Amino acid sequence: MATVAVYNMKGEETGTIDLSDAIFAVKPNEHAVHMSVVQYLANQRQGTKGTKTRAEVRGGGRKPWRQKGSGRARQGSTRSPQWTGGGVVFAPKARDYSIKLNKKQKRLALKSALSSKVLASKLIVLENLAFPEIKTKEMAKVCANLDITSGLFVVDHSDTNAMLSARNISTIKTAAVNTINVYDILKYDKFAVTKEAVAKLEEVYS
Repeated sequence: MATVAVYNMKGEETGTIDLSDAIFAVKPNEHAVHMSVVQYLANQRQGTKGTKTRAEVRGGGRKPWRQKGSGRARQGSTRSPQWTGGGVVFAPKARDYSIKLNKKQKRLALKSALSSKVLASKLIVLENLAFPEIKTKEMAKVCANLDITSGLFVVDHSDTNAMLSARNISTIKTAAVNTINVYDILKYDKFAVTKEAVAKLEEVYS
């Protein structure tokens, strides 16, 4: 069972916490992590773009000029791709890009990502992350105290003040336990999580 230090918002070590081996000490499965990232990125695509082929563009029914004798290249329609206003070659069509993964593979990918952060000593446990008011400056101070320039902060519940305090810092993101994903865990250098969120993670994914 891995034991890591617990810090307060001032960056001071206040104790230690034991992390569950079932979640934070799993042998990372690269394939599961890869598929989870591919799924996340694919599911972000709207797939609403669509253009018309030459068969769908209006007009162009009549041959613009006779086949021979004009001195110009032969043309069958003014809606061929080489014409202005013509159809598009291999036109993109609206489609669903989403990918499905089974629950076991999703869990394995998440556990692998969390375990990799522990192995790299980039997981930071906080006593709490609470702000009396929305202040970007205060969130920046917390990041400086913890030496976090790029990080994902995870809390047990949606702390509105903390989330709004971090939204103007481009390299910092906050999330609730039920909204974290493998892509964000890997994207940000440090993974900061509150003690309550650790307990919630162990409860949900054990």
